[in-house]
Amino acid sequence: MYIENPDTSNLRYGYTTGACATAATKAALIMMIRGKTVYEVEINLPVKKTARFLIEHQKIEKNYCIAAVKKDGGDDPDVTTGLYIYSRVEYSNNPGIEIAGGEGIGTVTKEGLPIKPGNPAINPVPLKMIKSTVQNLLESEGILKGIKITISAPGGEDVAKKTCNPKLGIVGGISILGTRGIVIPFSDSSWKASIVLGIRVASKLGINSLVFSTGGRSDTAVKKIFPDFREEQFIEIGDFLGFAVKRAVDAGIEKVIIAGMPGKISKLADGNMDLHSSKSSVNFEFLASMGEYLGYDHNTVSGIRHANTVLEVMELIKYDTAFLDLLKDKSLKNINNITENKIQISIEIIKNEY
Repeated sequence: MYIENPDTSNLRYGYTTGACATAATKAALIMMIRGKTVYEVEINLPVKKTARFLIEHQKIEKNYCIAAVKKDGGDDPDVTTGLYIYSRVEYSNNPGIEIAGGEGIGTVTKEGLPIKPGNPAINPVPLKMIKSTVQNLLESEGILKGIKITISAPGGEDVAKKTCNPKLGIVGGISILGTRGIVIPFSDSSWKASIVLGIRVASKLGINSLVFSTGGRSDTAVKKIFPDFREEQFIEIGDFLGFAVKRAVDAGIEKVIIAGMPGKISKLADGNMDLHSSKSSVNFEFLASMGEYLGYDHNTVSGIRHANTVLEVMELIKYDTAFLDLLKDKSLKNINNITENKIQISIEIIKNEY
């Protein structure tokens, strides 16, 4: 598979499950039409480029054909990488193009997603890609028959447990995704999209309070702090705190609890809304000034100022409640400035013991 990588870094782009499903479908349909095994196909991607895919696990039967593409996410940490995306194509007595989900493809069970409950988790852009590719091929071959396509991903049910699907109400497997056809390594946009979807699903369920965690450890810890909360209330927002809070306001959410390790919260207290290391840094001078304000002795303040990590600061002050409360107060003031007090915010600082 090849596509020119427009990025100047050394990270390798990959391909979405939607692109893989489209390529597998095209191959299976060609085999259905011509009765010959297909080993590679080229498809058009939504990013206005083409990509060539190797085809595996070909099967030609009297009434149907099957082809598969091995998912390659490039250098993105994509848990679906290595899965085979299969497409089974057969002629149908019904007019038009029908696309169904088979083994390993999730089923939508909740409102708030681009797909209505009861349907396979094949998003609108991949659906359009598959249908357009099939329609063009049928027209070029002069075929007027209806087509039924079944997309499957053996092993997808287990892989889906490592994704947001269970929280979003997608059961039984992975989603067929992709608005571009390519996977951009460590894509900010995909993470932001998952935040928006999580908020939307919670809103559709009538949930008016959410818990935003800034990382995996914080997410695990805060679930122990609020054991009675529903799974849909917990959304891992990573470093996109300002973005997530604004989207919660837009969705009419009434309350958000922000859970983060002291280092992330210290950035928030210092006025940063993007907590990524490339966008903001821990300001130890700021933390030292807090120590001075609280009346810490000279050695403690100096220790804070010259610390290497916020964990070192926390161990130095022994997680002093007054210091943590001041971090929370400053954080709340900064968030309220961007939300104009339209949402109730509280802060949970996750201690290292979690």
